[in-house]
Formats: sequence, structure tokens, C-alpha cells
Amino acid sequence: MMIVRLILLPALSLGGISLAAWSVHKGDEQPKPTPGLTTPAVPPFPSRVSATGVVEASTRNVGLGVARPGLVAALPHDIGSDVTKGDLLLQIDDRDLRAQLAIRKADLASAEQELARLVALPRAEDLAPLAAAVAQRRAQLTDSQNLLRLATAVGDPRAISREELTRRESAVAVAQATLAAAEAELERVEVGAWAPDLAIARARVDAARAGVASVEAELQQLQVTAPFDGKVLQVNVRVGEYAAAGPSAEPAIVLGAVRTLHVRADIDEMDVWRLRPEAPARAFVRGNPKLSAPLRFVAVEPLMIPKRSLSGSSREQVDTRVLQVLYALDPTALPVQVGQLVDVFVESLNAPGATDTPAEGTPK
Repeated sequence: MMIVRLILLPALSLGGISLAAWSVHKGDEQPKPTPGLTTPAVPPFPSRVSATGVVEASTRNVGLGVARPGLVAALPHDIGSDVTKGDLLLQIDDRDLRAQLAIRKADLASAEQELARLVALPRAEDLAPLAAAVAQRRAQLTDSQNLLRLATAVGDPRAISREELTRRESAVAVAQATLAAAEAELERVEVGAWAPDLAIARARVDAARAGVASVEAELQQLQVTAPFDGKVLQVNVRVGEYAAAGPSAEPAIVLGAVRTLHVRADIDEMDVWRLRPEAPARAFVRGNPKLSAPLRFVAVEPLMIPKRSLSGSSREQVDTRVLQVLYALDPTALPVQVGQLVDVFVESLNAPGATDTPAEGTPK
């Protein structure tokens, strides 16, 4: 028993000391960094400005809304369809307006017919009876004048009474007045429609045409057509759903021209002074740094805006402002989609003593 104690206790002590020394040694070692899921892109320029870019259509991603709310009746083109300018993209139910249009067109036809009737005056059918009435009244006047002439031609005043002479004189006056009335009526009809009546009729035609045009304009507002050649990037409604209108409503269809893509690069305000827009630039696909393509400068939006795309870095300032620069990208050069993030590097020149540090959220 004594021998076991003399051998076992020193061995256990020595083992504990060795274990403690090994633990201290392992604790002093620096942990190996955990490899990332993907390898970051290697900057192609020794001096560069780094930025995060968003792929968008060359026309920007245009959200098309409806001018008048209603039920969606037709969606001729689905997501990914190529459309040309003027193609119908969305149709709102228009049955009530088409009924109103039929009423307006009927009112217009009635007003036009009334105007045409007034313009066509006088009609031959109206002139013939009036001309005959004038001839009749003229004949009656001639007969009355002859009877009066015979009465006044009698040499003996006792041969005809004063009453008969007065009656014949009155008959001539009545015949003259009747003839004048008939001639005036014929002249009035021969002149045609009265000018104020024509003005009223034309005003009614104009009002009816305006009513038709108003309903037709409302019908056009129920149609969403393509404002340019492009591709349907997103459809947010379906046939039978209610499409809302207004500034806060979600766009019914997102359209964009994608034959040439644009990359909107956010240049940190700390690097703007180093930016040379005409300098060579290159975009790298995130997740595969081997995929890259050159970029062609398009424009600079001179108004700097708050940074919206944050990387999550603890060193990143949320009040940073960025300058947005547009570059053109050939869609056949990179397998990217509209809305995808890419890493952008722009060649730059460093000032004496300046260090080349990439922007937050982009590879070093």
C-alpha cells in the first residue's frame, strides 16, 4: 500500500502539471479565422474606389399604376414578356363606361341630325305651299282691285252705294295685307334657319362631342399601356383582383428596358473626391468573384443622398451620404438580374499620403 502511494501520487501530480501547462499553451495560440462561404472579389486596380452597385433597367425600373381603380379584367402580358410601346398591359373592367359611351354617342347623333336639319333649310317641300299661297293672295288682291276700279269708274254716284264702295276699298286693303303676310312668310322660309338657332344647335353638337370624348378618355384611363419598349419585370395583380389607384398604391406592373442594363453605384462621400467617372470600372458578381465585366460610364446624379444600403458593419456610419453613379453593363457579359447587388471597383488616383480603403460593405 505504501508503494502504491509513493508511485501513484507523484504520477497524478505530474499529469496535472502537464495538463495545466498544455492548457496555458493552447490558450495563448491565436484562433484560426473561419473561412467564409465565398471568396471576396480581388480588386482589379491597385488604386480604386469601391462601391456597392444595384443592377437596374436602362430606363430605371418603372412602376406602372392605374389611373382609375377597379377590377382587373385582362393581363395580356405576364412576367418576363417583351413588349413594345403602346401594347396593352392591363385592362380594368369598363362595362359601365361603355354603356355610358353608347348613350353619349346617341346624344351626339341626335344633335348632329338636328344641326343638319337646320342647315338644310329651306326644304323644297316647305317652299312650294308658301309660293302657292303668295300667288293666291296676289290673285285675290288683283280681283279686289278690279272690283274697286269698276265701282269708282261709274259716272253716276247714285249707281253704287257708299257702303258698297267702302266694302270694296276694305277688301283691297285686306288683300294687300294678306299678300304681304304670305310674302313675308315665304321670305322667312327662303332665308333658312335662324342664326341663333344654328348657334344653339352647334353648341349642342359640341357638348355632345365633348361628352363622348370625356367617356373615351375615361376608357383610356382604364387601360395601362407600355410607355416604351421593354420587358415586364413584375406583375403585382391578377385577373379578378381589385387594383387600387393613388400615390401610396403598389405599382401594378414594373416595366424596364433590359437590352442594356445599368449599375447604380453608391460612392461613399469620403471617396467622392477620388472618383474619376471616365476611369475604367468593373463589376463583380457576389458569390463568384471570377465572374466580372467592364462597365461604361453613363452619368452622375449630382445630388448626394443618404446611404440606404447598409452593410451591417459596426464601423459603418448610418448618416453617411453617397453619390450615385450610373454605369452601363452588357447583359450578356454577366449572369445578373435586375435588382441584384454587385461589387463595383473604379480606378482612381490617390493623393500624396492618402490610403486606399474600400467603402463599407464591399470587399477589401
